[in-house]
Amino acid sequence: MKRVKLLWVAMLTLILPALQSCDDGDGYSLGDIARDWATVRVVGGDTYALNADHWGSLWPAATAIPGYRPIDGQRVITYFNPLYDNYEGYDHAVKILRFEHALTKVVEPLTAENEEEYGNDPVLIYKGDLTVSGGYMNIVFMQNLPKDPDTKHRISLVQPAEATADAVSEDDGYLHLELRYNNYGDVSGRRAAGLVSFNLKEVLTPEMKGIKLKLNSEVNKEVEIVFEKQSSNAEEASNLDFSKMQLK
Repeated sequence: MKRVKLLWVAMLTLILPALQSCDDGDGYSLGDIARDWATVRVVGGDTYALNADHWGSLWPAATAIPGYRPIDGQRVITYFNPLYDNYEGYDHAVKILRFEHALTKVVEPLTAENEEEYGNDPVLIYKGDLTVSGGYMNIVFMQNLPKDPDTKHRISLVQPAEATADAVSEDDGYLHLELRYNNYGDVSGRRAAGLVSFNLKEVLTPEMKGIKLKLNSEVNKEVEIVFEKQSSNAEEASNLDFSKMQLK
Protein backbone atom coordinates (compact mmCIF):
# COMPACT_ATOMS: atom_id res chain seq x y z
CA MET A 1 0.00 0.00 0.00
CA LYS A 2 1.29 3.43 -0.92
CA ARG A 3 1.45 5.97 1.90
CA VAL A 4 1.00 9.67 1.24
CA LYS A 5 1.69 12.34 3.86
CA LEU A 6 -0.40 15.48 3.97
CA LEU A 7 -0.66 18.18 6.60
CA TRP A 8 -3.71 18.40 8.82
CA VAL A 9 -5.10 21.90 8.64
CA ALA A 10 -5.48 23.35 12.14
CA MET A 11 -9.10 24.21 12.86
CA LEU A 12 -10.17 27.84 12.61
CA THR A 13 -6.64 29.20 12.38
CA LEU A 14 -5.73 29.58 8.74
CA ILE A 15 -6.98 31.42 5.66
CA LEU A 16 -6.86 29.40 2.46
CA PRO A 17 -4.69 30.81 -0.34
CA ALA A 18 -7.87 30.88 -2.45
CA LEU A 19 -9.43 33.44 -0.13
CA GLN A 20 -8.87 37.04 -1.09
CA SER A 21 -9.18 39.79 1.50
CA CYS A 22 -7.68 43.05 2.62
CA ASP A 23 -5.99 43.84 5.91
CA ASP A 24 -8.23 45.26 8.61
CA GLY A 25 -6.59 48.63 8.18
CA ASP A 26 -7.50 48.72 4.51
CA GLY A 27 -11.14 47.70 5.01
CA TYR A 28 -13.08 45.71 2.41
CA SER A 29 -14.42 46.56 -1.01
CA LEU A 30 -17.06 44.96 -3.23
CA GLY A 31 -14.24 43.41 -5.24
CA ASP A 32 -12.97 41.36 -2.31
CA ILE A 33 -14.28 37.83 -2.84
CA ALA A 34 -13.60 35.09 -0.30
CA ARG A 35 -14.30 31.37 -0.27
CA ASP A 36 -14.38 28.95 2.63
CA TRP A 37 -15.88 25.71 3.84
CA ALA A 38 -18.62 26.46 6.38
CA THR A 39 -21.42 24.96 8.46
CA VAL A 40 -24.89 26.53 8.27
CA ARG A 41 -26.42 27.46 11.63
CA VAL A 42 -30.13 28.33 11.71
CA VAL A 43 -30.81 31.30 14.01
CA GLY A 44 -34.59 31.20 13.60
CA GLY A 45 -36.98 30.60 10.71
CA ASP A 46 -35.05 31.28 7.51
CA THR A 47 -32.47 33.41 9.34
CA TYR A 48 -29.04 31.82 9.49
CA ALA A 49 -25.38 32.40 10.21
CA LEU A 50 -22.28 30.49 9.13
CA ASN A 51 -19.44 28.88 11.06
CA ALA A 52 -16.64 29.11 8.49
CA ASP A 53 -13.63 26.84 8.95
CA HIS A 54 -11.06 29.61 8.50
CA TRP A 55 -12.93 32.91 8.64
CA GLY A 56 -14.84 32.11 11.83
CA SER A 57 -18.43 33.20 12.45
CA LEU A 58 -20.14 35.01 9.56
CA TRP A 59 -23.31 37.07 9.64
CA PRO A 60 -25.08 37.39 6.23
CA ALA A 61 -25.80 41.12 6.31
CA ALA A 62 -26.63 40.96 2.59
CA THR A 63 -27.20 38.19 0.09
CA ALA A 64 -27.30 37.52 -3.63
CA ILE A 65 -29.53 34.46 -3.07
CA PRO A 66 -32.75 35.75 -1.46
CA GLY A 67 -35.27 33.17 -0.31
CA TYR A 68 -32.55 30.72 0.71
CA ARG A 69 -33.91 28.08 3.08
CA PRO A 70 -31.16 27.04 5.50
CA ILE A 71 -30.73 23.58 6.99
CA ASP A 72 -28.95 23.51 10.32
CA GLY A 73 -25.68 21.59 10.12
CA GLN A 74 -25.52 21.66 6.30
CA ARG A 75 -21.95 21.87 5.02
CA VAL A 76 -21.27 24.25 2.15
CA ILE A 77 -18.52 25.95 0.23
CA THR A 78 -19.52 29.58 0.55
CA TYR A 79 -18.48 32.45 -1.69
CA PHE A 80 -18.90 35.84 -0.05
CA ASN A 81 -17.89 39.47 0.02
CA PRO A 82 -16.53 40.43 3.49
CA LEU A 83 -18.04 43.74 4.64
CA TYR A 84 -17.14 44.38 8.29
CA ASP A 85 -15.06 42.79 11.04
CA ASN A 86 -16.29 42.17 14.60
CA TYR A 87 -19.95 42.71 13.74
CA GLU A 88 -22.40 42.31 16.66
CA GLY A 89 -20.71 39.25 18.11
CA TYR A 90 -19.72 37.72 14.76
CA ASP A 91 -16.20 37.70 13.36
CA HIS A 92 -17.39 39.20 10.09
CA ALA A 93 -20.48 40.60 8.40
CA VAL A 94 -20.60 39.44 4.79
CA LYS A 95 -22.61 39.49 1.58
CA ILE A 96 -23.36 35.92 0.52
CA LEU A 97 -22.72 35.41 -3.19
CA ARG A 98 -23.39 31.69 -3.60
CA PHE A 99 -23.25 28.28 -1.95
CA GLU A 100 -22.06 24.89 -3.16
CA HIS A 101 -23.92 22.35 -1.02
CA ALA A 102 -22.03 19.29 0.17
CA LEU A 103 -23.50 15.94 1.08
CA THR A 104 -23.07 16.11 4.86
CA LYS A 105 -22.48 12.84 6.73
CA VAL A 106 -21.00 11.36 9.90
CA VAL A 107 -18.38 8.64 10.44
CA GLU A 108 -20.05 5.20 10.48
CA PRO A 109 -18.87 1.92 12.08
CA LEU A 110 -17.50 -0.72 9.71
CA THR A 111 -18.17 -4.34 10.70
CA ALA A 112 -17.92 -7.72 9.05
CA GLU A 113 -21.71 -7.68 8.67
CA ASN A 114 -22.02 -4.34 6.85
CA GLU A 115 -18.76 -4.21 4.86
CA GLU A 116 -20.43 -5.25 1.58
CA GLU A 117 -22.99 -2.48 2.01
CA TYR A 118 -20.27 0.18 1.95
CA GLY A 119 -18.40 -1.33 -1.01
CA ASN A 120 -14.85 -0.40 -1.96
CA ASP A 121 -15.02 0.87 -5.54
CA PRO A 122 -12.26 3.25 -6.69
CA VAL A 123 -12.69 7.04 -6.51
CA LEU A 124 -10.94 9.82 -8.41
CA ILE A 125 -9.70 12.62 -6.14
CA TYR A 126 -7.19 15.22 -7.31
CA LYS A 127 -4.38 16.51 -5.12
CA GLY A 128 -5.58 19.24 -2.76
CA ASP A 129 -9.23 18.21 -2.98
CA LEU A 130 -9.19 16.16 0.24
CA THR A 131 -8.73 18.33 3.33
CA VAL A 132 -9.49 18.41 7.05
CA SER A 133 -10.72 21.66 8.59
CA GLY A 134 -13.25 22.87 11.13
CA GLY A 135 -13.68 19.36 12.51
CA TYR A 136 -14.71 17.93 9.13
CA MET A 137 -13.10 15.91 6.35
CA ASN A 138 -13.96 17.65 3.08
CA ILE A 139 -13.72 15.85 -0.26
CA VAL A 140 -14.12 17.00 -3.84
CA PHE A 141 -14.00 14.12 -6.33
CA MET A 142 -14.94 13.29 -9.90
CA GLN A 143 -17.93 10.95 -9.82
CA ASN A 144 -18.42 8.39 -12.59
CA LEU A 145 -22.16 8.99 -12.85
CA PRO A 146 -24.66 6.10 -12.82
CA LYS A 147 -26.48 5.24 -16.04
CA ASP A 148 -29.81 5.17 -14.22
CA PRO A 149 -30.78 8.76 -13.32
CA ASP A 150 -32.68 7.44 -10.29
CA THR A 151 -29.62 5.68 -8.86
CA LYS A 152 -27.31 7.29 -6.33
CA HIS A 153 -23.87 6.02 -5.46
CA ARG A 154 -22.93 5.72 -1.79
CA ILE A 155 -19.85 7.40 -0.33
CA SER A 156 -18.98 6.76 3.31
CA LEU A 157 -16.28 7.46 5.86
CA VAL A 158 -16.03 4.47 8.15
CA GLN A 159 -14.16 3.47 11.29
CA PRO A 160 -13.27 -0.22 11.54
CA ALA A 161 -14.93 -1.88 14.52
CA GLU A 162 -13.41 -4.61 16.65
CA ALA A 163 -15.64 -7.20 14.98
CA THR A 164 -13.58 -7.11 11.76
CA ALA A 165 -10.47 -9.24 11.43
CA ASP A 166 -8.16 -6.33 10.70
CA ALA A 167 -9.83 -3.77 12.96
CA VAL A 168 -7.19 -3.66 15.68
CA SER A 169 -4.76 -1.01 14.44
CA GLU A 170 -1.34 -0.26 15.79
CA ASP A 171 -1.37 1.82 18.93
CA ASP A 172 0.22 4.75 17.10
CA GLY A 173 -1.91 7.64 18.33
CA TYR A 174 -3.71 8.17 15.00
CA LEU A 175 -7.40 7.94 14.19
CA HIS A 176 -7.76 5.18 11.57
CA LEU A 177 -10.53 5.69 9.01
CA GLU A 178 -11.46 4.34 5.58
CA LEU A 179 -13.18 6.09 2.69
CA ARG A 180 -15.59 3.63 1.09
CA TYR A 181 -17.45 4.04 -2.22
CA ASN A 182 -20.21 1.86 -3.66
CA ASN A 183 -21.21 2.45 -7.29
CA TYR A 184 -23.49 -0.62 -7.27
CA GLY A 185 -22.00 -1.69 -10.60
CA ASP A 186 -23.77 1.19 -12.36
CA VAL A 187 -21.42 3.65 -14.06
CA SER A 188 -21.88 5.57 -17.31
CA GLY A 189 -18.40 6.93 -18.06
CA ARG A 190 -19.79 10.46 -17.70
CA ARG A 191 -18.13 12.52 -14.99
CA ALA A 192 -19.48 15.15 -12.63
CA ALA A 193 -17.97 16.75 -9.56
CA GLY A 194 -19.03 15.29 -6.21
CA LEU A 195 -18.84 17.13 -2.90
CA VAL A 196 -19.02 15.55 0.55
CA SER A 197 -18.13 16.62 4.08
CA PHE A 198 -17.83 14.22 7.02
CA ASN A 199 -18.24 15.33 10.63
CA LEU A 200 -15.23 14.12 12.65
CA LYS A 201 -16.16 15.70 15.98
CA GLU A 202 -17.55 12.51 17.52
CA VAL A 203 -14.45 10.42 16.74
CA LEU A 204 -11.57 12.92 16.82
CA THR A 205 -10.00 13.71 20.20
CA PRO A 206 -7.40 16.38 21.07
CA GLU A 207 -4.76 13.85 22.12
CA MET A 208 -4.72 12.14 18.71
CA LYS A 209 -1.67 12.82 16.53
CA GLY A 210 -3.73 12.99 13.37
CA ILE A 211 -5.65 10.82 10.91
CA LYS A 212 -4.64 7.86 8.77
CA LEU A 213 -7.11 7.43 5.92
CA LYS A 214 -7.27 4.39 3.64
CA LEU A 215 -8.94 4.73 0.24
CA ASN A 216 -9.14 2.97 -3.10
CA SER A 217 -7.84 5.46 -5.68
CA GLU A 218 -8.59 5.13 -9.40
CA VAL A 219 -5.05 6.31 -10.08
CA ASN A 220 -2.93 4.94 -7.22
CA LYS A 221 -5.01 1.91 -6.13
CA GLU A 222 -5.00 1.23 -2.36
CA VAL A 223 -3.34 4.15 -0.57
CA GLU A 224 -3.08 5.54 2.93
CA ILE A 225 -3.13 9.30 3.43
CA VAL A 226 -1.71 10.70 6.66
CA PHE A 227 -3.01 13.98 8.07
CA GLU A 228 -0.59 15.27 10.68
CA LYS A 229 -1.96 17.50 13.41
CA GLN A 230 -0.09 20.65 12.53
CA SER A 231 -0.78 23.92 10.77
CA SER A 232 -0.24 24.39 7.04
CA ASN A 233 -1.75 26.16 4.08
CA ALA A 234 -4.33 24.04 2.27
CA GLU A 235 -4.43 23.84 -1.49
CA GLU A 236 -7.35 25.42 -3.32
CA ALA A 237 -10.38 23.21 -3.83
CA SER A 238 -11.57 22.86 -7.41
CA ASN A 239 -14.15 25.41 -8.57
CA LEU A 240 -16.54 22.98 -10.25
CA ASP A 241 -20.22 22.49 -11.01
CA PHE A 242 -21.67 20.16 -8.37
CA SER A 243 -25.26 20.25 -9.62
CA LYS A 244 -25.11 16.86 -11.33
CA MET A 245 -23.67 14.72 -8.54
CA GLN A 246 -25.71 11.64 -7.62
CA LEU A 247 -24.72 10.60 -4.12
CA LYS A 248 -26.17 9.34 -0.89
